[in-house]
Amino acid sequence: MAIMVENNGRLFNLHTKDCTYQMYADEYGVLLHTYYGKKIDGENLADLIFQADVGFSGNPEETVGNREYSLDCLPQELPSDGVGDYRESCIALLHGDGSIAADFRFESYKIFPSSYTVEGMPALYDKEDEKGETLVITMREKASKVTVRLFYGVFEKENVITRAVRVENRGESEVVLTKCLSGCLDYQFGEYDLITFAGRHAMERIPERNRIRRTKLEVGSLRGTSSHQYNPSMIVCTPDATEDFGECYGLCLVYSGNFTACAQKDQRGQTRVLMGIHSEKFSFCLRTGEYFAAPQLIMSYSDSGLSKLSQQYHKILREHMCRGAYQYRKRPVLLNNWEATYFNFNKEKLISLAEQAAKLGIEMLVLDDGWFGKRDDDNSGLGDWHVNEKKLGGSLKELGDRIHDLGMKFGLWFEPEMISEDSDLYRAHPDWALRIPGREPNRGRNQLVLDMSRNDVREYLFERLADILEHAPIDYVKWDMNRSICDIYSHQYAGSQNGEVYHRFVLGVYDLLERFLQRFPDILLEGCSGGGGRFDAAMLYYSPQIWCSDNTDAVNRLEIQYGTSFFYPVSSMGAHVSAVPNHQTGRVTPFRTRGHVALSGSFGYELDLNKMSEEEKAIVKEQIEDFHKYYSLTHEGTYYRLTPPGERFCAWEFVDEEKDHALQTLVMTSAEGNPLPVHTIVKGLSPDKYYCCSVNGQVHSGRTWMGAGLTLRMVPKEYESILIEWNVVEKGLGRKPI
Repeated sequence: MAIMVENNGRLFNLHTKDCTYQMYADEYGVLLHTYYGKKIDGENLADLIFQADVGFSGNPEETVGNREYSLDCLPQELPSDGVGDYRESCIALLHGDGSIAADFRFESYKIFPSSYTVEGMPALYDKEDEKGETLVITMREKASKVTVRLFYGVFEKENVITRAVRVENRGESEVVLTKCLSGCLDYQFGEYDLITFAGRHAMERIPERNRIRRTKLEVGSLRGTSSHQYNPSMIVCTPDATEDFGECYGLCLVYSGNFTACAQKDQRGQTRVLMGIHSEKFSFCLRTGEYFAAPQLIMSYSDSGLSKLSQQYHKILREHMCRGAYQYRKRPVLLNNWEATYFNFNKEKLISLAEQAAKLGIEMLVLDDGWFGKRDDDNSGLGDWHVNEKKLGGSLKELGDRIHDLGMKFGLWFEPEMISEDSDLYRAHPDWALRIPGREPNRGRNQLVLDMSRNDVREYLFERLADILEHAPIDYVKWDMNRSICDIYSHQYAGSQNGEVYHRFVLGVYDLLERFLQRFPDILLEGCSGGGGRFDAAMLYYSPQIWCSDNTDAVNRLEIQYGTSFFYPVSSMGAHVSAVPNHQTGRVTPFRTRGHVALSGSFGYELDLNKMSEEEKAIVKEQIEDFHKYYSLTHEGTYYRLTPPGERFCAWEFVDEEKDHALQTLVMTSAEGNPLPVHTIVKGLSPDKYYCCSVNGQVHSGRTWMGAGLTLRMVPKEYESILIEWNVVEKGLGRKPI
C-alpha cells in the first residue's frame, strides 16, 4: 500500500516510488508535517522537531505552562489564523460573534482505494488499470462546529501526491470563510530557491529564480483568471539544483482563477510555502450544513533535478488530467485564418485559403473571430451568438460542408464568457454583465464580462453554442477569453456574498465546459485567453491543448515554450507558424526555423497561404511531413531542456519510451564574428545501445553520446535551426566512429 498508518492511527506515511510524505498528529491533536523527500522506511520523525522557549511565541492552553511548545514554531499541515502561529496561515474564519480564531485539531482518518474528486472542479482521475489511493484526515475547530477534511491522493508510480481541502459548517450559526489555501509545506532545515513563472500578455511563463529569505516572496493573480502575469505553479529547490542534479519540489494548483503562491523563512530559519485561492477579495459564507471545497494541489518531488520533476508533471497531466477523444488521438494540422484576414473575410477568401491548405497537406481550417452578430471589429457583437450569414454568403453548414468536401476538418472560434455593450444580448439583459450599479465600468476591448455564476447566463450560452454546433459540421472549437475581470458585482450574489463571485465565476466556467463536452465529446477543444492567460492544469481537464501565447515570433516562443515546459506537456502547447515580419515583434526569421519551433507543440499555421512563394509552400509540405513523422516523439516522448534561452543557441530534445529514437532541435539565437563551434549535449539515450546521428552519420553507444555530446560541422547563422536525430542501429553500422 502507498498509504501507511501507524502509532495508533496518528502517524501517516504516504509513499510513492521515490519519495515519502509524513505527518504526525501529536498529543495535542496538532497535525505536524514531519517529512517530505527521498523515500524512507517511515519511522516517526517528529523527534527532528526542535522545541525551545522562543520569546513572543505563545503556548496553547493544553500545554499547561510548557513554554517550549508553540504553534508559531512548529511545522504544520494546516496552519490556522488567530491562534498563535504568526506566520502565513492556510485557513481563516470569521465567526458570528466577530472573532477570527481558527484552531483545528486532529479527529479521525479514513483510507480509500481510489482517487478523490473535488466537487465542481477538475482533479486528477483514476484510469481503469492505474488507481491512486486517498487518505482523508478530519480536523475539528476547537471552539466551534467547523470541520476541515484534508484530502491526500497518492499516485505511486508517478511520484505525485495531491492535496485538497473541504471546510464544513456543522454549527447552528453561519461562519464566513475568509481564507482557504490548498496546501502548505514546512521545511525545518535547509536553504531553498523558489522558481516562479512570470510574464505579461504575449510573453508568458518566463522563469524567475530567487533565494527564499525572511522577506516574503509572493506571486499570484487578482485578475479573475490564472493570468498571463503569473502561473499557478512553482518549484522549491536546493540552491545547487540544475536540470540533472538537486532536490526539487513542484506545486501546481488545479485552478483557473485568482490564486496566491508564497514562500518565506521564519524567525528560526524554517521555510513555509503555501498555495491556493487568493484571500484578497475572497470570502465565502457557510450556513449550517454548507461546505466549501478548495481546489486540488498537485505536488511532486525529484531528487535528481528539474528535468525529472518536469517529466513527472508531463506524465501525470497528460494521462490523469487530460481527457476525451483527443487525449491520445493525433491532433490535426490546422490553419487559423486570424493573421491572414483578421475581421476582413468572406466566403470566397475562406474557401481560397482552404483550397490552398488542402493542397499542402493541412488538415483543418479554423474560422476565428468575426463570423457572428454585428462583428467587424472588437467593439461589438459579443454575446450575440448567431451566424452572420450575410457576411459568410450563406449558412455555416454550407461553409463547413465545403471545407469537408476538400477533405479537411472545420473549426470555429468562440468567446462565450464575454459580452459587448453594443450587442442585442446586453440591451436585453444588462444585469447579466459583471458591473457595479451606479459606476461606469472598467472596459477592456470595449467588452464586459458575463456573470458566469448565474445559471440563466450559462443556460443561454449552452443553448446558443449547442444550436450552432448541431447545425454545422464543426470538428474543433477555440474557446477564448480576452480580458481580465474587474468591477466584480453579481446581482445574484450581491451584498454579503459578493466575496464569493470570483470563485463562483470559475465554477460556472467549469460547469459550462463540462456540459459542452458531454454534449460534444468528439470535438477537439482548444483553450485560450489572449493566448496563455489561462494556461493551467485545470483547463487541461477540458481542453487537451491550449493556445500557448498570442506571440507567434519564433525567437520569443523559445522562451515562452521553455518556461511552459517546466510543468505542462508539449502536447498541450498550441504552436503555429506565422508570417514575417512577425505581427507581434516585426522580427524576420527563416520559415524552417518557425516550423521547427512550432513542431514542439500542437502544430498549425496562422498566415495567408496565398501570399507564400512556391519555395515556402514546398517547405510547408516538409514541415507537415515532419509533424507526422515525429508526432510520437513530440507528443508522447520524454522531454529534455538542454539549454535555456538567452545563450548562443537554444536546444531541446525528445526521446521515445523505448529509447530507440531521439530528436533534438537547435536554434541559433545570436551571431558573432569568427564564431566558436556549436557543441550540444545529448540526454535520455540507453547507455548500452548504439545510435547513428543524422547530421554526421557517426555511430556511438548511448553512453558515449551522452558523455561526449555532439559538435556540429558548421555553425548555423543567426535564427537558423537544425533537427538532429539519433536512431538505434546494430553496432558497427554507419560511418567509422571518430
